[in-house]
Amino acid sequence: MKFNSKAIHGGQDNIDPGYNAVMPPIYQTSTYAQKSPGKHKGYEYSRSANPTRTALERSIAALENGKYGLAFGSGLAAIDAILKLLKPGDEVISTHDLYGGSYRLFTRIFENVGVKFHFINLNLIENIEAHITPKTKMIWAETPTNPMMNVIDIKALAKICKAHHLKLCVDNTFATPYLQQPLELGADIVMHSATKYLGGHSDLILGTVVVNDDNLAEQLAFIQNASGAVPGPMDCFLTLRGIKTLHLRMQRHCENGRAVAEFLQQHPQVEKVYWPGLKTNPNYNIAKSQMRDFGGMVSFTTQGNSYKNAVKFVEGLKVFTLAESLGGVESLAGHPASMTHASIPKAEREKAGVVDSLIRLSVGIEDKEDLIEDLNQAIKS
Repeated sequence: MKFNSKAIHGGQDNIDPGYNAVMPPIYQTSTYAQKSPGKHKGYEYSRSANPTRTALERSIAALENGKYGLAFGSGLAAIDAILKLLKPGDEVISTHDLYGGSYRLFTRIFENVGVKFHFINLNLIENIEAHITPKTKMIWAETPTNPMMNVIDIKALAKICKAHHLKLCVDNTFATPYLQQPLELGADIVMHSATKYLGGHSDLILGTVVVNDDNLAEQLAFIQNASGAVPGPMDCFLTLRGIKTLHLRMQRHCENGRAVAEFLQQHPQVEKVYWPGLKTNPNYNIAKSQMRDFGGMVSFTTQGNSYKNAVKFVEGLKVFTLAESLGGVESLAGHPASMTHASIPKAEREKAGVVDSLIRLSVGIEDKEDLIEDLNQAIKS
């Protein structure tokens, strides 16, 4: 089955044998009747499993060409579960320009229990092995990265991980499985903040993980149940509904992302534009080789590296909404240094390129002419 069909039908066989509902029902229940102790229809308590959640987990596994999908209460809950595979003393190599919430979880929670993180430029493949020690257990990659839009060569990382018996985890939130399928490129674990493009309508919080390995799936399912950071059935239902139009939305996100990036690139008051589909982008060839298209996330800086000008710009937008998050049908704008990445120390932020003048756009599915006009008037202001 091809992707567009999978978005609608993938993993959705026999979801409602009772009444043959076309959409998986919302099983808004915490517990299930048993005929005899331990004898039930596959569900006993909704922290452990819920039919609506099962439908979502099967769907996301199908989209990523994986065997097992797991759903969590948020993207960070999904990351938290993955990191619980580690033990004190273990080390992780991570990209240096990653989401601020991931950085905070790594440094403020897991470093306190003895896990060590090395934040490096994963685009410099030749330098990665210098950071691998006998304690290294995992490489953590975002691609494209948040918010600098760097595209990391997943196949190259997978080769290094296999040579050193490491797990490769890829945060695929920005690309979605429509644009990129990391398991097919050699990754061991793929996670999403389904809050973003998978849900697609800015009305839920949810995270997902997909794996192929039986043992990994068993460990993660144990953590999911034991730690209990699971989503409710309504959020699972909304995510499933969003997935059914993922392919259509992503096509428009990519189309509008290109129009916005090309407009910004030629604007005299814009200094740099970060979008992997521009041929001037140093990661363009990698992106072209592993992505179907280049997405709707665009970052840029205005001339002069001015915090004041960046704030004035985002405050002056009328069609774009100044807000955190991304991936909804509506266009959003954010100032990473003071919003999504404020938890990262200033020196570390700027080393990765997250300067005070950087603005991140989540380009929605509105008419591109309206988006460009809005950006133009805000820049002039």
